[in-house]
Amino acid sequence: MTAHAAIAPPVLLAVLGAALLHASWNVLLKRRGEPLLATVLVVAGSALVAIALLPFLPAPARASWPFIALSSGVQTVYYLLLIETYRDGQVSHAYPLMRGCAPPLVALVNGPLTGERLSIGQWCAMLLICAGVLGQWFAARPAPVANARRTTLFALLTAGVIAAYTLIDGQGVRLSGAPAPYTLWIFLATGVAVCAWTARGRWRALVAFARAHPLVAPLGGLASVGSYGIALWAMTRAPVAAVAALRETSILFATAIAAFVLHEHIGRARLVAVALIACGAVAMRLA
Repeated sequence: MTAHAAIAPPVLLAVLGAALLHASWNVLLKRRGEPLLATVLVVAGSALVAIALLPFLPAPARASWPFIALSSGVQTVYYLLLIETYRDGQVSHAYPLMRGCAPPLVALVNGPLTGERLSIGQWCAMLLICAGVLGQWFAARPAPVANARRTTLFALLTAGVIAAYTLIDGQGVRLSGAPAPYTLWIFLATGVAVCAWTARGRWRALVAFARAHPLVAPLGGLASVGSYGIALWAMTRAPVAAVAALRETSILFATAIAAFVLHEHIGRARLVAVALIACGAVAMRLA
């Protein structure tokens, strides 16, 4: 992958589709009223999707397996941090903060690490997207002070972990020669680890929640696998940092779903934030 590589229209559309999938399963978490249990079900559903598909796919190249192992460990930490973040905090507070801070971290580290640098235009586009995502955070109704500080701390830690596994997978998927099975092995390993850890002492609550919401695991699992799988495929054809930023247009789709499907009120501040994200996506294509 050469420095300053532009994003081709098919790759751009694919990443935007991945962002829509990502927004869909995150809205699913918000609507269930219990994001902690819903998150575990989505992870479990992703692992089941991997179990169903992996027997029919080729194995990733041997050089990518250390990246799969490392990414699985880091993503397990991500989900455990996510659960702690959502334990007492509001999703509307934490989600934009963790997603908006991760892409600049990826861009800052990926250039010196791999030599893959963004152009000035791509940097501007990424910063527009991140400003819009963080604008959603400023527009969100603040939580009580004690919880807000804890939630902010965990959200920033989670952003660092998101940046870490994005950098790992940006390199690993290129070595794999097979983005789909590379993605599925990560989801399988991560799903087993997260479910084994979080189900302790919560098994009955998890089973009851799954029975009450039978579509969370299959729909959330499929959307999660599809979203990240498309993003990893895109990273084999475009700069990692640019793809990481474009993924955060999921906030734009989440806002549209909230407005037109859930009929939530969208204030001026959130509309300005959405406009920044949309401008950033356009700028990324033109850069």
